[in-house]
Amino acid sequence: MRLRQVALIARDLEPVVADLCAVLGIEIGFRDPGVAEFGLHNAVMPVGDTFLEVVSPTKADTAGGRYLERHGGDSGYMVILQCDHLDADRARVERLGVRVVWKADLPDIRGTHLHPRDIGGAILSLDAAMPPESWRWAGPDWEKKVRREVTSEITGVDLQAPDHEGVAKRWSEVLDRPVRQAAADRIEIALDRGVIGFVPQSDEKGEGVCAFSVKAENKRKLLDTARERGCTVGGDAVSLCGVEIRVR
Repeated sequence: MRLRQVALIARDLEPVVADLCAVLGIEIGFRDPGVAEFGLHNAVMPVGDTFLEVVSPTKADTAGGRYLERHGGDSGYMVILQCDHLDADRARVERLGVRVVWKADLPDIRGTHLHPRDIGGAILSLDAAMPPESWRWAGPDWEKKVRREVTSEITGVDLQAPDHEGVAKRWSEVLDRPVRQAAADRIEIALDRGVIGFVPQSDEKGEGVCAFSVKAENKRKLLDTARERGCTVGGDAVSLCGVEIRVR
C-alpha cells in the first residue's frame, strides 16, 4: 500500500494549477473528462510516479462547491492510496461499516471512495492499478509529462482534525496499519511508500488535508519561484491552494 495521489480543490482552477506547476517544476499530464460526473473539472500533474490533482466545481450546488464553502475556500480534498490487495481491503472496510460513495472496476484500474464522515479527515480512495506502475487517472501518456528537475515525488500527506488521535485510530483500522507517535502533537501511519500524518486542527478550515510533502531535487529553485509568484514561504514550506507544501 502506497501513497499515489493527493487532490486539492480550488474555486478557480487555472491560476492554482499554473502556480503549482511553476513552483514544483511539474506540468499537466491529463485533464480527466470523467470528473464531470461530479460537477468538476481538473488537472492531474505527475510528480515522478506520484500525482497531484486539482479539482474545481463547474456548476452550482455540487459536493465540491459545498466543500469549498464549508472549508472557507481552496483546500486539500482527497487522498488516493494504491493497494496490492484491494479485495481484502474492501472486505475490511465493509466489516467496519464504512460507506462507499463511489466504486469503479475497470480493466486497468479499480477504485473505492470512502465516505469521509465514516473515517474522518478527508475523502480516502483505495485503488488498484493493473499493471501496478500504470495510473489511469493520470491519462494514457503521463510518463511523457514527468519532470524531475525540481521535485521528484510526493512523500507524505497530513490531515488535521479536532480529534486527530481518533481520526488516526480510525484510519489505522481502515488501512490495517499501525499508528506511531511521531511527535507530541503528531501521529503517523507509515505506508510501503509514503506516510500519512495526523495533527491537531490549527485553523478555521476544519477537518481535512492540510499539507503534503515533496522530495525536492532543487529546493532553492522551488522556494525562489514560490516567492517570485507571491506565495507565502516560511522556512522550507510554501502555502498554496489552502495547504502547506513541505519541501524535504
